[in-house]
This record gives sequence, C-alpha cells and structure tokens, in this order.
Amino acid sequence: MTKVDPYLHAVLLLHGAGKEVSKENIIAVIKASGAEADDAKAKVLAEAVKGANFDDLLKQAVAAPVAAAPAASAPKKEEVKEEDTGKKEEQAAEGLASLFG
Repeated sequence: MTKVDPYLHAVLLLHGAGKEVSKENIIAVIKASGAEADDAKAKVLAEAVKGANFDDLLKQAVAAPVAAAPAASAPKKEEVKEEDTGKKEEQAAEGLASLFG
C-alpha cells in the first residue's frame, strides 16, 4: 500500500471540517495525530493550496479510477513470441547505452 503524506491528510481533514487550511491548523492536526510537525512543510503546503477548489479536485480524483476501469477489462493480448521479446530487449539495451554515450 502506498503511504500518503500526513500533511495532505491534514489538508483534506481541515477542508472536510470546514476549517481554514492554514499553517497553524495543519500543524495542529499533525500534532493531534501524535506525530512531529514540520513548520516549513506546513507553511509551504498551506501556501500551495491557497485558493484551490478542493471540491473539483476531489471529484476528479473519484472519476479517475472509473475512467481507468475499462482498460482493466480489455481483452488480453496473445502471448508474445520469444523472438519478439529478444528484439525488444536488444532495443532497450541500445536505448540505455545511448544515455551513457
């Protein structure tokens, strides 16, 4: 499972509770969880989300997995021939070699 930044959780919690998303409130939420709060992180995040429309962002986040669902149910491709795999590996190796001169 992917770890989600507690500062982002604090912002969402504050928004959901109808509270101001400020440095001080983010710090209070982090400390209330029993974690150490970093003033600089809280300040940067509070400034970054100032004026953000959380309702639109949350709607987009909920819609994104729904849009990706049809791709998961797409028919499976036929097995790749072993010869094709070898060619792809050679091409990948050539591409990596070009990165290093």
